[in-house]
Amino acid sequence: MDARLRERIAVLLSAQVAAAAPLGGGCVAEVLRVELGDGRSVVAKVSGRGGLECEGWMLGYLAARSRLPVPAVLFCDENLLLLEYIESDGNCGADLHAAELLAALHSIQSDGFGLERETPIGGLPQPNEWSKDWLSFFRDRRLLEFGRRAFDAGRLGPSTLARVETLAARLDQWLGSPARGSLIHGDVWQGNVLARAGRVAAFVDPAIYYADPEIELAFTTLFSTFGQTFYSRYHELRPIAPGFFEERAALYNLYPLLVHTLLFGGSYAHSVDSTLRRFVG
Repeated sequence: MDARLRERIAVLLSAQVAAAAPLGGGCVAEVLRVELGDGRSVVAKVSGRGGLECEGWMLGYLAARSRLPVPAVLFCDENLLLLEYIESDGNCGADLHAAELLAALHSIQSDGFGLERETPIGGLPQPNEWSKDWLSFFRDRRLLEFGRRAFDAGRLGPSTLARVETLAARLDQWLGSPARGSLIHGDVWQGNVLARAGRVAAFVDPAIYYADPEIELAFTTLFSTFGQTFYSRYHELRPIAPGFFEERAALYNLYPLLVHTLLFGGSYAHSVDSTLRRFVG
């Protein structure tokens, strides 16, 4: 940690910095665990590209509107975010609690789909202009938006983009549009679920907006974030309609696959192609 950052944290938190060490998960910003002279531990996220103010805003939004546990925001601006440090032993054994927390989060609803501001997903801008119709929101602001971005970045070929557009035009063959949007975390995978002693200690790195909650459930299946215990408990609290695991989860996961294709290319583009072959040939 350079001297200027050390001094700035000391001024902001009214305590000298005793030590700092890197933490995992710094693909968007540098992430440090900072030990203060008064005994506190905090997390400092540092970015030269900005964007951290929105992360702080999202954590505050979740803290104010839900009971989803999130780290307290101690300070935020575009390039520096200071958070409460959460002790964690991974997300092992927290499936029941996670199901209860996410079911409660998804019960917070809005008349539309989107959010009052853009939010980032993996450091990429995620447009959230409000829509009264979920299918048009998912089509225009998720599939077409990120399919065309991936094409412009050279990550998808023209024939693949054409099939994304074909699928987007036919979404009503497989998906319905819920009457109201549900608040979602937006990026629930293992690295963003901190647990301790079999309970969720915090969800971190949100990418919030109001959506069909199935898009959140689908993403948890993509990287095997939770086991069957999670889905059974969630279903008890918010029944999952038939056909989700067999069909709709794969359709909704086309969105994070397009995001990962834009970010990383490679095998994710092949996964996009595989999903498209399944639904539109």
